[in-house]
Amino acid sequence: MITGKNYIGNLLSSIGNKTFKTFNPQTNTENSILFSEASDVEIQQAVELATEAFAVFKLVSGVKKSDFLNEIANQIEALGDVLIKTYCSETGLPEDRVIGERARTVFQLRSFANLVKEGSWVEATINKADLNRQPIPKVDIRKMLIPIGPVVVFGASNFPLAYSTAGGDTAAAFAAGCPVIVKSHPMHAGTGELVASAIINAAEKTGMPNGVFSNLNSSGIEVGVTLVKHSQVKAVGFTGSVQGGRALYNLASQREEPIPVFAEMGSVNPVIILPEATKSKGADWAKTYAVSITLGSGQFCTNPGLILGIKGNELTNFITKLSAEIVTIEPTCMLHPNIIGAFESNKSKMLAQKGLQSTATFKKEVSKNYGRQAITTVEGVTFLANTNLHQEVFGPFSMIVQCENTTQLENIISNLEGQLTGTILAENGELENYANIVSALQNRVGRIIFNGVPTGVEVCDAMVHGGPYPASTDSRFTAVGINSIKRWVRPFSYQSWPNELLPNELKNENPLGILRVVDGKRTTHKL
Repeated sequence: MITGKNYIGNLLSSIGNKTFKTFNPQTNTENSILFSEASDVEIQQAVELATEAFAVFKLVSGVKKSDFLNEIANQIEALGDVLIKTYCSETGLPEDRVIGERARTVFQLRSFANLVKEGSWVEATINKADLNRQPIPKVDIRKMLIPIGPVVVFGASNFPLAYSTAGGDTAAAFAAGCPVIVKSHPMHAGTGELVASAIINAAEKTGMPNGVFSNLNSSGIEVGVTLVKHSQVKAVGFTGSVQGGRALYNLASQREEPIPVFAEMGSVNPVIILPEATKSKGADWAKTYAVSITLGSGQFCTNPGLILGIKGNELTNFITKLSAEIVTIEPTCMLHPNIIGAFESNKSKMLAQKGLQSTATFKKEVSKNYGRQAITTVEGVTFLANTNLHQEVFGPFSMIVQCENTTQLENIISNLEGQLTGTILAENGELENYANIVSALQNRVGRIIFNGVPTGVEVCDAMVHGGPYPASTDSRFTAVGINSIKRWVRPFSYQSWPNELLPNELKNENPLGILRVVDGKRTTHKL
């Protein structure tokens, strides 16, 4: 049952005076449940509980953390149809999307459960003492990754499950040993409360300390600002706009003790279609990309918002075909009136830019809150001169840049802002003639795709979901996959420490049987 209250640890609370409701974009009406925004007192209580819980949770074994993560997955699955119906009523997205995203969320949780149960992720490194070394004796030093403390996670508007309450940020933080306070997204607060109840149930069932998780409602920015500025919060996870992510980053860096903000923000995900690919398969790629651009109303962080090609008849034919294909696809509901309002506003601002031409816009009547897709084109020289054209239009929108030649194409790529993904469409043997293009693109993205679409982010060990700013605030880390755990830890060394007082990961006996680096060699052996 959804109460509209905040979870302060395992207690429900609603002492604040500010309330709000979620919105059903399909019916264009407010949902009925009234949510209570967290007060300053409740925020303080949540942070204090998280701090107390950290002292215990950071020492919880990998096996027990694994049980906790797996039980969260079990509890989410047990929510059944109520979760599906609530999600749909707050997002306008179809049931198959919820089912797929729920499966992804559960998979993420179980992946981290497997990671911490095995245990080698801590990167245990041992350099044994050599007291006979000359001219200076060598001391014993042992290093591993340890959790950094309470983490605040901001729910994402476009992924109420996979990037929100029990999403990748939260799962990774729990795996690392960090308590989590979620600043629930106001567009799907009901979905957030249901998932929060699953986490609380899992924590109680597996004996985790009270305060290991809290869920705070918020209709504006005040709760998030207060959390980021709180001295006992040690890191922040965010998925959303450049404006929002940058504001949090600035707040965190201005604290007396600055803390990291791992924000995944804007990306237009450039796609380079090379001449031979344009000539031989331009029509096929046009069909493929019409679907990718409109998938989920374009509300994906990896939506292909920019296509780059070299001028000629083949590129002209591709533009014509893509423009024809995209208007055959029926528009779908966007997440919220505010989302579609921003989409229409940003689309209008883009279309007002000098030199930009519209080649396709869906013009038929659509239901309220349904986004009309659009394709535009611009000359390369104009694109280079006007950085307003580089900005993301969140929704079903894409721009095709017609470059004069390979040199201009490389120049444009090199002058792009940081991106999550870059894609190259090429024929067999064609790519090897464009090494400079590949190199330039590699410098601007976190993941490069060959002959595919950027939409869709596989959850696996090798995935990098991040990139140079403003795709993310720190391109050294990924927000997806088990390696995202490294955002919530720091390296820590023990020098000349008594063996019996070392954590199990670093003891001579290697009681966990994990893989360690001992004097430069990888081994699972005892010392």
